[in-house]
Amino acid sequence: MSSTSTARPEALAILVGVDLGLPHFDPGLEELGLLAQTAGLKPVARVACKRRAPDPALFIGKGKADEIKALADELGATEVLFDQALSPAQQRNLERHLDRPVNDRTLLILEIFAQRARSHEGKLQVELARLQYVSTRLVRRWSHLERQTGGAGVRGGPGEKQIELDRRMIGDAIRRTRERLEKLKKQRQTQRRQRERRGAFNISLVGYTNAGKSTLFNALVKARAYAADQLFATLDTTTRQLYLGEAGRSVSLSDTVGFIRDLPHGLVDAFRATLQEAADADLLLHVVDAANPDHPEQIAEVQRVLHEIGAQDVPQVLVFNKIDALAATQRPHVRQDSFELEGRAVPRVYVSAQAGEGLDGLRAALAAAVPPAVPGEGEASPDHHETPA
Repeated sequence: MSSTSTARPEALAILVGVDLGLPHFDPGLEELGLLAQTAGLKPVARVACKRRAPDPALFIGKGKADEIKALADELGATEVLFDQALSPAQQRNLERHLDRPVNDRTLLILEIFAQRARSHEGKLQVELARLQYVSTRLVRRWSHLERQTGGAGVRGGPGEKQIELDRRMIGDAIRRTRERLEKLKKQRQTQRRQRERRGAFNISLVGYTNAGKSTLFNALVKARAYAADQLFATLDTTTRQLYLGEAGRSVSLSDTVGFIRDLPHGLVDAFRATLQEAADADLLLHVVDAANPDHPEQIAEVQRVLHEIGAQDVPQVLVFNKIDALAATQRPHVRQDSFELEGRAVPRVYVSAQAGEGLDGLRAALAAAVPPAVPGEGEASPDHHETPA
């Protein structure tokens, strides 16, 4: 895989993680391995090391770089992936030292998003993030080029650097993509105003990637949204009407893109229009993989992104999913309780979206959070569905 092409099937990769004393270091590089596999790479070795600070030139230092090069030569690895973000200079120096492509977590997530985006808006959002990333990396692709000289019969000094031409072209592409996204954003705002005029109560599913949001979405509204046991199975927002018999009304339910640790800021910015569904919601269903031992850290990461997009004050119901994957001794004794989230108690419901367990309790919890319908508004039948957003 390179930054200008998609991953080849079964390309072999070495995973590298550096413990800099920061929170959430993953010594087993489990999440990076899942990201690599999702992008079509096969991890063949994992290397973790500890440093007080990144090496300015090689991030890991020359000795560790030599060790990784020998390991890559021995195993036939075609690429090296870092769990941390690399500067353009570090990436360029590592590629020269290791004699093979070197990429970081940021580019890996960008490539997965590029592979998974299906809607026109989703593709534009990924393209904007990719262009923003590439614009900072021009030096590593064009360092061999000198200034252009003037054409025949042209007097004067050397012409414009190739890097300046490419930077201008990428800048123009970023501007055009932003303009197209702005038009789609206005269309979304129009759709939201229409829902508000209908008195719709809007609920958005949020959560860490692979927590089971799309499976829960399908179970609640009997839809066929794509769901799989993989990272970032869903990128494009899908909205359906959910009828809550206990409340005697329907609500608007949206499935959104999953969050992940160190989600590139460019992607957060690019997907802001999609994530706005969460910020504009009346209620968030925060889906948690209860079987994942790291779920407390994943909850904290989701909260961090919600703060970043201005959705921190939207009421939440926590849905602890995948209880069927828990050992018998870990299963909850009650299906509903409360959970302290950032100093306030929020309702928590235990479910298994895959097995259909606990869904009646979740519907009851949702009905309790929904205000009564105004006569003539928000009373769609159980079979009514809204077009995907």
